[in-house]
Amino acid sequence: MEKLAGLTHLFVTVLLGSFSAFIVVPAITDVTMSALCPGKDECSLAIYLSGFQQAIIGLGTVVMTPVIGNLSDEYGRKALLTIPMALSIIPLAILAYSRTTTSFYAYFVIRTLTAMVGEGSINCLALAYVADNISEGQRASAFGVLSGVASAAFVCGTLAARFLSTASTFQVATLVSMIATIYMRVFLKETFPKGDSSQALLKKEPGMSPDDGNSSEKIQTFKKIPSIGDLISLLKCRAAFSQAAVVVFFNGLAEGGLQASLLYFLKARFHFNKDQFADIMLIVGVMGTISQLLFMPLLAPRVSEEKLLSIGLFMGCTNIFLNSIAWSFWVPYAIAALAAFAVFANPCVRSIASKQVGPNDQGKAQGCISGISSSAQIISPLIFSPLTALFLSQGAPFYFPGFSIMCIGFASMIAFIQSTMIRAVPPISSQPTSNSNCIEA
Repeated sequence: MEKLAGLTHLFVTVLLGSFSAFIVVPAITDVTMSALCPGKDECSLAIYLSGFQQAIIGLGTVVMTPVIGNLSDEYGRKALLTIPMALSIIPLAILAYSRTTTSFYAYFVIRTLTAMVGEGSINCLALAYVADNISEGQRASAFGVLSGVASAAFVCGTLAARFLSTASTFQVATLVSMIATIYMRVFLKETFPKGDSSQALLKKEPGMSPDDGNSSEKIQTFKKIPSIGDLISLLKCRAAFSQAAVVVFFNGLAEGGLQASLLYFLKARFHFNKDQFADIMLIVGVMGTISQLLFMPLLAPRVSEEKLLSIGLFMGCTNIFLNSIAWSFWVPYAIAALAAFAVFANPCVRSIASKQVGPNDQGKAQGCISGISSSAQIISPLIFSPLTALFLSQGAPFYFPGFSIMCIGFASMIAFIQSTMIRAVPPISSQPTSNSNCIEA
């Protein structure tokens, strides 16, 4: 694939960084439960705290991800990537040192603050980096390979967690996170947007020139931070971009709900432990990796991104509904294979969004999409965490432990329905310059 070999250092950076994040996922539920409700299989406090943290992180990323993405259009992807990767080391180091209740609360606070900056920024900047180096016709496949690398890290991290103690898990995560940051700084080449500035979707303030002095310089720097009006203009400019944003919002609502509720549901319903969580995640990761690294590059040039997006969302929706009515412990294992198709959704919607803006706005566009996804993750735990806690408790209005999971499935269904309404449109670079400049901010 065109210039794919030139992305090797980015792929290694994403592999190491994602590994350090995913290896702790199977263990963090047990650490949380042990710190807050030792010896119990159901803990409302843990569910509420996890949901609260997810909402606060989402609020921070809504603000920070578009800002970081836009600044990367000006100052380069590598420079901005350093910030979230360095910050991600700190919370892991806290639990590597100790997992007492006090240490857990310290981790909780630091993790919340650092993730407000880094949760969506690393993915946003990696996607923009790929867009800088890969032509529009190959982007869906390249985004799929990038997602496949992250899925491979997911598999490796989950498999490693299966054989490591909880203490060793966080120690390894801290070490690998440090290596990822150092590797990125040493080997990854800096990139900047390539293209005519006349294609920029959001124009800089006219009338500014280098001769305007320090005052103008400060105003220009300030203008690099996108306003709410800029982001609204970005959404209004292209119908396909707006439709992709709706898909991202409802899919983010579903993903956020699963993140806040599914593991607690399985723990309460089937008494799953850390190793069983790891087994399910391993199946999901293996199927997703195979799909993104093998099937996606083959299918993307032959099947439209819009169709692949719909297929991925439909399979994800089916997975959620089947989890909600799981009648035995083996059901979550069996339906995890649907991840082979569900993983199509994210790279396809990112590619659709990427083609709707010029090369000077890739960071802004990916940041906007990440911010929309994060806004959904603010709302999601506020809805689904209390609902999950209610239906797993003795005070549920009726017996249906998976009711909250089914409600999450309806959000995923809305995303699927919206995806079927997206029609293929020519990328902005193939249109006359006069048409690409639909907004002047």
